[in-house]
Amino acid sequence: VLLVFQVRLVMKAHSFIRENVPRVLSSVKDKSSTVPIPRISQYLYFLFAPTLIYRDNYPRNPTIRWGYVATKFAQVLGSLFYAYYIFVRLCIPLFRNSSQETFNLRGLVLCIFNSILPGVLILFLVFFAFLHCWLNAFAEMLRFADRMFYK
Repeated sequence: VLLVFQVRLVMKAHSFIRENVPRVLSSVKDKSSTVPIPRISQYLYFLFAPTLIYRDNYPRNPTIRWGYVATKFAQVLGSLFYAYYIFVRLCIPLFRNSSQETFNLRGLVLCIFNSILPGVLILFLVFFAFLHCWLNAFAEMLRFADRMFYK
């Protein structure tokens, strides 16, 4: 989790530098009186916005739909509880039984193949909870209006 967070911060810092350094260098080269340095508030908004592309201004919604935010956070909690349920009911009994037996290759392969489907379900739930629900909830709280980019 820490590594993913650090990679995200490095990608955002790269985007911020890539967008701002050419503008600053061109204004210094032209010897203009004003240097277009972004404000701290713009950078902080960019750190929390669900995008990796830095812009000085993003399209913003006029209001925050708090019901939508609550629904998305409820979906995150529901997804986490469902993933926990799958893990406890389908994965832990397999590995508990295999730890009590003597080691053999057949038992290991059966244990792995029996845990593939629950693992994939947990993976889908985690992706849904984070990439859809969590990021959409924060986009709504930040009034980030560019969520329909692909439409």
